Amino acid sequence: MSDGSVRVASRGSCGARWRGWGLAVLVALLGAGLARAQDDDKVVRVFVFAGQSNMVGADSRATDIAKFPPFAGLDEPQERVRFSYCIGREDKRQSDGWTELEPVDGMVGPELCFARDVARQVKAPIAIIKVAAGGTHLAGDWNPDEPRGFKLYPLALQWVRDALSGLDKRKVRYRIEGFLWHQGENDMFEDGAMEKYAANLERFIACWRRDLGVPGLRFYVGELCTKTIWGMDLRPSMYKISVAQRAVADADPLVDYVPTSHVGVEIGGDGGLHYHYGTLGQLEHGANYATAYLRNIGKEPARERPLKSWPYAPKSKVTLFVLAGHRNMEGERAFVQDLEKGKRSALRRDNAGIAFRFSLGGGYLVSNGWEPLGPAGLYDTFGPELSFGAKLANKRDNVALAKWTHSGTQIVDWTPQGSESVSRNVYPQFLEFVRGALADLRERGHEVELGGILYHLGENDMSFGPFRRQAIGWLESFVTQSRKDLELPELDWYVSQQRPTDEKSVNEIDVTAELAKLAARDPHLIHLKLFDLPGQEEQLVLTTPGIVALGDALADAVLKRR
Repeated sequence: MSDGSVRVASRGSCGARWRGWGLAVLVALLGAGLARAQDDDKVVRVFVFAGQSNMVGADSRATDIAKFPPFAGLDEPQERVRFSYCIGREDKRQSDGWTELEPVDGMVGPELCFARDVARQVKAPIAIIKVAAGGTHLAGDWNPDEPRGFKLYPLALQWVRDALSGLDKRKVRYRIEGFLWHQGENDMFEDGAMEKYAANLERFIACWRRDLGVPGLRFYVGELCTKTIWGMDLRPSMYKISVAQRAVADADPLVDYVPTSHVGVEIGGDGGLHYHYGTLGQLEHGANYATAYLRNIGKEPARERPLKSWPYAPKSKVTLFVLAGHRNMEGERAFVQDLEKGKRSALRRDNAGIAFRFSLGGGYLVSNGWEPLGPAGLYDTFGPELSFGAKLANKRDNVALAKWTHSGTQIVDWTPQGSESVSRNVYPQFLEFVRGALADLRERGHEVELGGILYHLGENDMSFGPFRRQAIGWLESFVTQSRKDLELPELDWYVSQQRPTDEKSVNEIDVTAELAKLAARDPHLIHLKLFDLPGQEEQLVLTTPGIVALGDALADAVLKRR
């Protein structure tokens, strides 16, 4: 209205008077809007967390948070965040009304990091209500119409209502802002539940909206993590549940599907594989929920790492190296903070002399075109590209790097044929990424050479017999097809291999010998046995020293060959 008044006033003899009036109205409206915004900042944002064991925080330990620098301090109470909880099945851990947010019974849930990340961007107070129990079904325990087993739907509904009633009694103004759900694994084991998961989830969401009187309640549905053992031995079933969850999210604009397959997973058992996120995974799980929520309200922190000037002379030749792989190539447990001291601290700084583009977590985090080479990973992590690039740049000019990783994949997902889990077939995305990087450099006027693809052999595959047995055949298929599709029959592949899982059930499968045979018959496949990498405190995963050493070893191999 004020804008229209200003436009009309400019046409008449009383323009100055109308412009003044329009300005006064505009100032008044802006002031009223500011007052409303300030008033809204006092309204408590209530979030409901619900689900099964990976919502509870199973196999996590608050005492381990200190191992992961980006999350330091989350073992302490968050005094400004209110918390009401009922966790568990037979032996429930329950809060006495509202308390301050902190780990419950020494476990880490996703609510800890979620609250911290949201509180950094939102002025309003935050309150979290959590009801979760391991080993529970959507078809039974959480069924709104015919609850069975632990009858969690009516229990959770009453718990939420009681918690909100407590706010009402204190005359606290609040708004139910979101419902965060992580469940689905157990429906894989109940007859008929898997096929009905989408319908059951739709009904579950509709009933919560109805019973809380919030028809526009937004839901955040966490993906079942494919990096766990269930992502391999129950691959078809996990896929069916994920398809059902995605279908619900696609059909309902107020449901977000939140990826989690790239987060950390607990290392456990003789082979290292586990079915729970554990401490690191739960912290990152919460960060993913926070990112999804903040994006919806327009508060997601900006990520700016511009390459201010193009580092290569016009029409010069540029050599591109592509890094690819799973959890260690992604850098799951290598943290920027660990580089603060020591001779490799320079790796923390951006190197504007090397153009870098990337896609991490299967597209969860993607660079904005070319960026300077530097720490750019998820959750303050980094991969071997930092030490690889630094060492290569000391000997070679005009080097560019591109990195495509998905730590929630296994080797079969990178093959051209893929598997029955169609959504996890990443080969087409990887190929498109490589072609895009090459094309962009050529469009900038450069002669471009693809110097090689550097692939770190899948870690989880080495702990699961059926996948370890087929690993090298899958790898050969990947290598062969990539050369055909890129029309580079002599493309160098550098395949690095950490020490395979040492466990009785898989030791009879000599994957190292099979890889050596492949390298012997392929003169352009360079097999790097890196069995003494430092910083491998647990099976499968490398920490910061190992990731830095991996990058150094890859650079040495390239320099030796070229």
